Parts: sequence; structure tokens; C-alpha cells
Amino acid sequence: MPNPAPHPVTGELFPSPVPPGSGWPGDPATVRTPVATTADQVRRLAEGADGIRELDARVSVCRACPRLVTWREHVAIDGRRASFADQPYWGRPGPSFGDPDAEVLVVGLAPAANGTNRTGRMFTGDRSGDWLYAALHRGGYANQPTSVASGDGLELTGLRIVATVRCAPPANKPTTEEKATCAPWLDRDLELSEPRLRSMLALGSIGWDAALGAARRRGWSVPTPKPRFGHGAEAVLTLPGGRTVRLLGSYHVSQQNTFTGKLTEAMLDEVIARL
Repeated sequence: MPNPAPHPVTGELFPSPVPPGSGWPGDPATVRTPVATTADQVRRLAEGADGIRELDARVSVCRACPRLVTWREHVAIDGRRASFADQPYWGRPGPSFGDPDAEVLVVGLAPAANGTNRTGRMFTGDRSGDWLYAALHRGGYANQPTSVASGDGLELTGLRIVATVRCAPPANKPTTEEKATCAPWLDRDLELSEPRLRSMLALGSIGWDAALGAARRRGWSVPTPKPRFGHGAEAVLTLPGGRTVRLLGSYHVSQQNTFTGKLTEAMLDEVIARL
């Protein structure tokens, strides 16, 4: 474990990975938060989470996927990017971020090794987050256009960001088993959001598939054949009571898409305006 380093906003010293309940801005967990170490425990703890805050706390200490735990902590201890070597690394799963009473969910893929895995906040501290939060600010969901570090004053209204997999995976590629193990966290996010939820935005095809899978497991009616992902794609999902939720698709805000022009600011703004 590296020597404690100062948080970039508060200046408080933290080791890497950051222990739960040690005062990191926005940390939902405490030393008493139960820790899942198996897929069965993930399912049980997700189903038993009483509200978004408790769900986020349990997500943020999960250790159910050995490969992901090893990788995220390796990055936090020995694999830190040179430009962030003087900062502490969160090194834990990324909890959801945003409004607990959100009417809109954004479903991403997984934390970035030097983004969420460093800052502890979804889409924070990397170029993908620069794009996403600037667009959410333009769309009226964020109070500021940047997300640099936890504790920087960013707030979201009416929208919350979740992920298909909550730990940073090697090469940004979680395995099928890891996605399945992590799925109950997303299922419970959907369940807790159902009373208010009106739309979801899936970033990339993996987020699209994860949202559809969670909807099916929740007993929602999903169109057949399976709706195909694409930028601007839309599927109408029907809850058991007859109310509908719209699922919209967007190319992921990865540098591979934004640097090449596959995804432009205007394209992202147009989809966000439809939420």
C-alpha cells in the first residue's frame, strides 16, 4: 500500500485503496457495511438493500470477483498513471452517482482504471467524463460542466449514473461471469427507481444489453425481437402495472468514439434532450 497521499480537493491524507468509512468525500460505506465475496452474497445483499444509499454502500465494498479485485487494487497501488502518482486512489467498486430520486438512469459499462477507480465517482477524472458531464450540464441535469474529483461540488438533479460492472476491468473488458455476478446490483437499482423512472440512457451496446437484461429479470415486458442497439435507438419497456419506460441508446463517450467523430457533442445533446 502506498504512503497516504492528499485528496486533490480536501487535502486530507488517504491510503490507496481507500478504506470504507475513512472520510473520503461521498463515500457511502462505513466499517460496518456488509461485504459480498461471492455471487450469492451479491444477490442477497442487493435484494436486502433498503434504499439507494445502502445499495451504494454495499456496492462500494464488494469483493465478489477475484480478478477485478486484484486488478483494481493493483492499479491503485502499483499501476497509477504518472500524472496522478501524487494522489490517493479509491481502488474500490464505483457506487452510483446522482439524484437518489432520479427519473432518469444512465447505464454505462464499467469504471476506468484511472478515472472512477481513482476518484470514486462514476465518469470522473477522465476524458469520457469530461464529455458526459458537459452534455448533462447543457441538458440541465448537472449544476456544473466538469467532474474532476469527489467533493468538487458537482450535483445531478433528476438523473443518476450506474454501471453494468462496478469495478475497473483489465483492458476495459469484463468477462461474462463478472457481468452476471454484478447484475443484481443493477437489478436492485432498477427496482428502487421504478416508482419514478421514466427513461434510461444506455451508453454503448453493453449498457444497452445490461438494461434490457435487468428489465426482463424485473418482469418488465421487452419488445421482441430484441431491440437492436444503435445511436438514437429507442425501445419502450412496459412495467407489470402497464406504465412504460423508454430506453434510449447512445454511442459510448469513450475517446475512441469522441476523438474519431463517431460521437459528436450535437449527437449526444440530441439524445439527452429526448430523455
